[in-house]
Amino acid sequence: MGMTMTQKILAAHAGLDTVEVGQLIQVDLDLVLGNDITTPVAMEEFYKIGVNQVFDKKKIAIVPDHFTPNKDIKTAENCKLIREFVDEMEIENYFEIGQMGIEHALIPEKGLVVPGDVGIGADSHTCTYGALGAFSTGIGSTDMAAGMAMGKCWFKVPGALKFILKGKPQEWVSGKDIILHIIGTIGVDGALYKSMEFVGEGIKHLTMDDRFTMANMAIEAGGKNGIFPVDELTLEYVRVHSKRPYTVYRADEDAVYEETYEIDLSRLLPTVAFPHIPDNIRTIDEVGDVKIDQVVIGSCTNGRIQDLRMAAKVMEGKQVAKGVRVIVFPATQKIYLDAMKEGLLETFIKAGAVVSTPTCGPCLGGHMGVLAKGERAIATTNRNFVGRMGHPESEVYLASPAVAAASAITGKITNPKDIV
Repeated sequence: MGMTMTQKILAAHAGLDTVEVGQLIQVDLDLVLGNDITTPVAMEEFYKIGVNQVFDKKKIAIVPDHFTPNKDIKTAENCKLIREFVDEMEIENYFEIGQMGIEHALIPEKGLVVPGDVGIGADSHTCTYGALGAFSTGIGSTDMAAGMAMGKCWFKVPGALKFILKGKPQEWVSGKDIILHIIGTIGVDGALYKSMEFVGEGIKHLTMDDRFTMANMAIEAGGKNGIFPVDELTLEYVRVHSKRPYTVYRADEDAVYEETYEIDLSRLLPTVAFPHIPDNIRTIDEVGDVKIDQVVIGSCTNGRIQDLRMAAKVMEGKQVAKGVRVIVFPATQKIYLDAMKEGLLETFIKAGAVVSTPTCGPCLGGHMGVLAKGERAIATTNRNFVGRMGHPESEVYLASPAVAAASAITGKITNPKDIV
């Protein structure tokens, strides 16, 4: 019986020729990741293990991004503890103020993940790196501690769902629309502890930023990971960002998938997830009249340069609707600089938006742009649970940068083709 792409990567890192669904294996890790929320907890558990050094100073990355720049005394104290730990353990990949970024955009940009890797991160959206043909998944802080100490992690080998992508997306349809469509199709538990494996000729029409977005939101369908095959576009990205050796794994022709879904990208429309769950989707022609108070463009899902270009294209020469607040936050310092050089930030500011330093803050209602009772936001983020961005009686609508930008101009959820 053949293996899927994910199963091959896990088998290789466990030193096994083959693995089977449900098998418990211990794998060697290429990356252990933490942030400012999860690392302090992992540090406590790390010290309990009784080791005095990490397994590899180059294979651990810590990125304070959720509440940075520090929003209050507690977050400042947490980051101080992390800095002391980083210094003590001589961890090489630490990125804070000045080098900061949202971790799941920064890690690929820094070349810390390459095809064939196994990476874990104490953040659920670690599955982002599957866009590069790696196995990456979110874990708890205790597993992060063990990973930092031993360089290993236990997994139950996941089954897999196969998504065959066909055709070319229409204008204004991006990776965000595709993954929202998929989540709406299978449900938020439709891929529970399964690998979501994307294949098909339609992939050639997806940029790397599209793929990062789709892999990022695999967890919103319950997926253990999302993963794309490695093609020339992937390798071009790797050559630009990393000097590390890599291994390309491909699924066997007789690999077993629990379900197979065929998706014609040419038939998809811009898609919006209504409150309070990501599978509550409607296509843009089904939205109706939904007025909004705030627009958030950014996050680990949609804060990359393609996302900002798309939003700026919609907002160029226009003004944000009266009474609407618009927050744009590039996902890394490099993306911020690139957007500045391209004039995108000027477009946003002239339109009436504010531009923030890279941070996760608005996405989780942590700081910047917290919603009041009864307010509605349309956001390019990944979750719209009750109270996700503020008051439990506020509402969050998930959409692509193009739809979010169009909505900023009209003050209600809007199809970008109607104003461009």
